[in-house]
Amino acid sequence: MDLEWEVLPHPAYSSDLAPSDYLFRSMQHVLEDTHFHNYSEVENWVAEWIDSKDRPFFRRGIQLLPEKWQKVSFREEIL
Repeated sequence: MDLEWEVLPHPAYSSDLAPSDYLFRSMQHVLEDTHFHNYSEVENWVAEWIDSKDRPFFRRGIQLLPEKWQKVSFREEIL
């Protein structure tokens, strides 16, 4: 199946432009005072958190990727 996607280069690590930042920033606010006793609690919490988000939340994160890639490309050109 051809999705007609263009694969864009991305550095192995970019501390300020991780593609998943929109997820972790949102999680961070909720997790500040949360403590888990075992891995199972973490798994359940993450699954419930993901289920609680609506499609526009994830759509927006995906839509921001080209802008983030442009920032990374620009930074790489400067370096």
